[in-house]
Amino acid sequence: MTYSITLGPDRTGRLVAIVDGVIAAAPDPAAPVVACPQGEIAAGAVCAHTHLYSGLAPYGMPAAEPAPVHFIEILEKVWWRLDRALDAGALRASARDYIAKALLSGTTSLVDHHESPHFIGGSLQVLADAAEELGARALLTFGATERNFGRAEAEAGLTECGNVEETPLVRRLVGLHASFTVSDDTIRMAGDLCRALGTVMHVHVAEAADDVRDAQARGYAGPLERLIALDALPAGSILAHGVHLSADQVREADRRGLWLVQNPRSNEGNRVGYPVNLRHSDKVALGCDGWSADMAVEQVALVRLAAAHGDDRAADRLDAGRRLIAERFGFSATGLGPGAAGDVVVRENGEVKAVVVGGRLVVRDGRLVGADADAIEAEARAEASRLWERMAAL
Repeated sequence: MTYSITLGPDRTGRLVAIVDGVIAAAPDPAAPVVACPQGEIAAGAVCAHTHLYSGLAPYGMPAAEPAPVHFIEILEKVWWRLDRALDAGALRASARDYIAKALLSGTTSLVDHHESPHFIGGSLQVLADAAEELGARALLTFGATERNFGRAEAEAGLTECGNVEETPLVRRLVGLHASFTVSDDTIRMAGDLCRALGTVMHVHVAEAADDVRDAQARGYAGPLERLIALDALPAGSILAHGVHLSADQVREADRRGLWLVQNPRSNEGNRVGYPVNLRHSDKVALGCDGWSADMAVEQVALVRLAAAHGDDRAADRLDAGRRLIAERFGFSATGLGPGAAGDVVVRENGEVKAVVVGGRLVVRDGRLVGADADAIEAEARAEASRLWERMAAL
């Protein structure tokens, strides 16, 4: 289904016409109109890397004991335990709550990287269904890995990448967890699948020094070089983090047309460093790595950390996410220009009042149109309690 709608004029006189899901030069006279004389119209925000499966974490996830002291321990004691405990019910509740809160904050597009080792087949359709129900735009992939059950696990994850049903709101990617949890054969298979599906890779790269050391132990200069040598990074691929990439490696990624995604709050919280060398690429977007997808909050963290680390090229990273989305969905423009995605937010005094995604009104008067956010959160809290019990048993 395609949607048409007209927004405005807002308090600056701006009027935005969306026809068949895309911003148009002139409105459809038959389209509904959202009046916003006291508001301001802006393009929707993009979260260029996240984990919808982490959406239940704010609802009382027990702290690891003893507390992890380095990055790999954080993965092993927290996130890898959580993803092993996920089932269909927990994932659905997590995705719906996360997406609902993203839309209510003005984030219209999510680039997700999913893992649930005991629930692989069908997991991405759970995420796709949640995005379709609530009206968010999403790029979806399963992060294939060998860290639990070897090659069979990786092959199942890659197969799931191809199972996503694409729609006007949903596109599929191929995913690897990270270079350090997969073999060369799995990386080659992932690259082949990118070409077979006509899509790109989404993978964690050099988030921590452990990823670099692993690639070097395997005979490569680093994880980027390993993925390139094994032909797994088509132009347009999405590399999350890049904290421990050198300036020359970032330039090489840029030359190859690869996207890098900075995740400021996550990198700070995991104590892995600040990716100062990302300043050497023009294709750096902003993600949140499973933290809340309120990108205004992420932008505040980015500005603070960029100033502290002398990064003078961080200002455009939120806008770059819109370019990434336009590239993957085939839009001819970004922002509010004709040919851009019909993904628009109206704010009054800084508060989100209306959200339109693909021409569909999904938030009206600060409330979800297609669902009850309070009921979604209540279900998420109930599923979270069951999830913590399963985690405790692992």
